[in-house]
Amino acid sequence: MAENSLFAILLRSPWWISFAISAAIVTACLAWLPRDIAPFAALGAAPIFVIGCMAAWRQFKAPSGAKVEAIRAEAAAMSWKDFCAALENAWKNEGQSVQRVAGQTAAVDLQLEKNGTLTLVSARRWKAANHGLESLKELSDAVQRLKADHGVYVVLQGSVSDSARAMPRSTACCCSKVTRLPPCC
Repeated sequence: MAENSLFAILLRSPWWISFAISAAIVTACLAWLPRDIAPFAALGAAPIFVIGCMAAWRQFKAPSGAKVEAIRAEAAAMSWKDFCAALENAWKNEGQSVQRVAGQTAAVDLQLEKNGTLTLVSARRWKAANHGLESLKELSDAVQRLKADHGVYVVLQGSVSDSARAMPRSTACCCSKVTRLPPCC
C-alpha cells in the first residue's frame, strides 16, 4: 500500500475519522441520489468503514503514551548488556534467529535471520545525544559487505540529523526512532 494513499492515511489517523467519513458518504448518497440507487451507492463507504475498524483495533492494542514513556525510561536506565539482551529476547520471541556479532565489525551488534532474510542491527549508540551520518554509513557499508538484506539502526533517545534521515531512502539501511520497546524490556 502506498504510504500516502487514502487508506494508509486513514489507518494512521484516529479510528473515528474513518467512521465519520463513511457516515458522511452514506448520508450524502441517501440524501442526493434516487431511492432505488442510494443503498447501492452507499455501499461504496464499506471499505472506509473496514479501514476504520482496522484502525480502531490497532489503536485499542497500542500501548498508551505513558506506558511507552515508562518503558523508554526503563530502557534508558539499562546497561548495554541488559539492553542488548532485551533486544535479543524480543526478536527471538518474534521468531528471528539472533546472533551477536562480536569483533567482526564495529557498526553491527546483532545479526537477525528469518526465512532466509538477513538483517544487521546497530544498537551501540542507543543512548547517544546526536546520531549523524557517519554511523549510518558504517552500517550501510556493513550491510553491503556482508550481503545482508536490511540494516536497522536503533535510536532510543537523542536526535537524528537531517542528513542521516535522508540517507536510508537511498541505501539498504533503515533509520527509525524506537517508539515502542517490546514488553520484555
